[in-house]
Amino acid sequence: MPRNTTSTHAITGVITRLNRPDFDRWAAQIRRAGGCRQPIHLRGKVEHRDTTTGTLIHRYSTRLEPGGALRIACKTRRSSRCEACAKTYRADTYQLIRAGLAGGKGVPATVTAHPCLFVTLTAPSFGAVHTHHARNGRPLPCHARRSAATCPHGIVMSCTVRHASDDPGLGEPLCPDCYDYTGSVLFNALAPLLWKRFTDALRRHLAKSADLTVKELREQVVMSFAKVAEYQRRGVVHLHAVIRLDGPAGPGSPPPIWATEEALADAVRRAAHVVSAVGLDGHKPLRWGNQLDIRPITLDGGLTARAVAAYISKYATKAAECTGTLDRRIYPLEDLSALPIRHHARRMIAECLRLGTRNDLSHLRLIHWAHMLGFRGHFATRSRHYSTTLSALRADRANHVMGQLIASGRYPHLDSKSVHVFSDWKYAGRGLTSGDMLVADAITDGTR
Repeated sequence: MPRNTTSTHAITGVITRLNRPDFDRWAAQIRRAGGCRQPIHLRGKVEHRDTTTGTLIHRYSTRLEPGGALRIACKTRRSSRCEACAKTYRADTYQLIRAGLAGGKGVPATVTAHPCLFVTLTAPSFGAVHTHHARNGRPLPCHARRSAATCPHGIVMSCTVRHASDDPGLGEPLCPDCYDYTGSVLFNALAPLLWKRFTDALRRHLAKSADLTVKELREQVVMSFAKVAEYQRRGVVHLHAVIRLDGPAGPGSPPPIWATEEALADAVRRAAHVVSAVGLDGHKPLRWGNQLDIRPITLDGGLTARAVAAYISKYATKAAECTGTLDRRIYPLEDLSALPIRHHARRMIAECLRLGTRNDLSHLRLIHWAHMLGFRGHFATRSRHYSTTLSALRADRANHVMGQLIASGRYPHLDSKSVHVFSDWKYAGRGLTSGDMLVADAITDGTR
C-alpha cells in the first residue's frame, strides 16, 4: 500500500510538472545542471554595471524563474548521492591525474621522462575476514585450514566456502569478538598522519641514498604526488599514490641523474616499513601492512598513464558507503540496531562512538567521523607541483560555456576591466520531488 501511494504521488507530480506553463524553462535549468539529482535552489539577482558611468549593462533575476529560484548542480563528489555530479568530478580528477603523467593542462610533455611510480600502501591485519580468492578465474576456498585453531569464543578459524566476488559476506570477520575493532578504527583515523610520516621518511631515505641532507635534496629534487583512499571490504582504507620526481623547478625541469625509478622504489620500501603512529596507550603501534605494491608507470603497455588516471578517478567518487555503511553522519543517540547497515560496519561505528568519548582521543573526532569508520582525511589529494587543479579545470569549463553563450548572442560581451558585478544570492533549498525526479531523468536520458 505505501508503495502504491508513493507511485501515485510521483505520477501526479509528473503530470503537474509537464502541464505547467514554465516547463520549458524548468527543463532548461535541469539540462544546465547536467541531470543533478539534488540541485541547489538559489534566489537572488546579479547586475553588471559600467565602472565609469554606473549604467546598468546586464541584469539577471530569479523572480521570473520557475518557483522563483535558479537550480544549479550540487557538485558533490559522491556517486551514492548524485551520479551526474560525481561523473563530472571523476572526469576532472582523471584529467588532473593524467596531466601529471602524460603532460597537458599546463604540464609539459617532458614530464613523461621523469621517474614515476604507482604505489599502494595497505592496512595491516586486524583479524581474519572472509575474502574472495581466485585462480585462473575460478574461486578458491576462503580460509581452508586442515588443523584450524578454535578461538576463545568457540569458533573454528576456518572457512571452506568459495565466495563469489559480489558475496555480501566478504569483509566480515570469521569471529567478530576476536577482531580488533579498536585497531581498525584507529588506523583509519591515523591514516593521514601515517601518510605524512611516510612522505617525510621517503625524502629522508631518498636524500640518504644520494648522500645528501634533506635540505640539499629539496634544492635538487621536488617530490610530487597524487593519492586517493580506497575502502576495503573489511572497512579499513588503503592508499593508492602516484609519486614522481622532478627537478628543482617542478615538472618543467628534469631531475638529477641519480634520481631514478630504482632509487625511488628503494626509498619507498624503506619508508613504508619504518613509519608508525601510536593511537592509544597500551595498544600496539599502527603501521602500514606488509603488502606493498610498487609499479612503474609506462607510456605503452603495462601500467599506462591512462589506466592509472582511470583507477584513481574511480575511487575519488566513493567513500565508506561501499563497505555497507551510510553516506551521512551518525549521531550518538541514534539506534544503531535500526540502521540498514552490515553487522561489521555497525561494530566499527559503535567503536568510533565509544572511543570518541575518551579525552585522549578527542583530537581524532571519532564521533563526527563515525559514518566514515574513523577516516577523516581528504579522499583525493595532490601536492602543489603535481599538475593542474580542480579549480582551474572548472574555471576553464565555465569560460568555455560563457564563450558559447556570448557567441550565440544569449549573453552580452562584457569587458571585465570596465564592469563591476553586483550579486545577491540566498539559499532556497535543494533537491527534487519524486515527480520532478522522474521528469529530470527522462530529460537527461533524452539529452544523452
